[in-house]
Amino acid sequence: MSDTPIQVDMVSDFVCPWCWLGYKQFMAAAKGTKPEPGLTFRPYMLDPSVPDDGQDYRDYMAAKFGADDQDRFKQARAHLEKAGKRHGIDFDFSAITRRPNSLNAHRLLKWAQGQDAGGAVAERLFRAYHEQGRDIGDTNVLADIAIDAGLDGELVREMLARGDDKLEIQQEAQFFRGLGVSGVPTFIYNGQFAVQGAQDPETHKRAFKDALNSPPDA
Repeated sequence: MSDTPIQVDMVSDFVCPWCWLGYKQFMAAAKGTKPEPGLTFRPYMLDPSVPDDGQDYRDYMAAKFGADDQDRFKQARAHLEKAGKRHGIDFDFSAITRRPNSLNAHRLLKWAQGQDAGGAVAERLFRAYHEQGRDIGDTNVLADIAIDAGLDGELVREMLARGDDKLEIQQEAQFFRGLGVSGVPTFIYNGQFAVQGAQDPETHKRAFKDALNSPPDA
């Protein structure tokens, strides 16, 4: 058994409610775990075709999924609301009016991780969209989130305006698609195996044990 800390890559998108739930489930499992697993957020865009400034949420859902799936979505939302409450999430799907392009949210998160603020920013991005219905594709919203997490809001505005790292984020997201990631969240343990979907904490605790026997390749 290895004493090397467990490294987990969480491939996710901030507009995905299952990712918000899956993250909270993972964190519940990680609490008190020794050695403490390291978590790195990796970008994934459920729909890269969404315009840069987003679009009306109802129009988007109707165009993409049609009216026939409404009952299925109601069931899924009811499940999410119930499961979310167990992990401190108050989903409010009625508050969502825009379907944002999530590229800039992923860019913000990447910078935040470089300043050891990844978890704080990710929490705020998920909560802003899924609990408050805020447009996390909007520069002002992202700057506010950065400030709330202790980052420099004006610097974030400047970096978002430059856009020189957009291609890097898009290529990273495409890399995970190329690995076969077709749904999120996907948790990749030590680069060796994956746990897919929003799984209960016990599933991740078992994965932690497996990962200790499957250290990362040197």
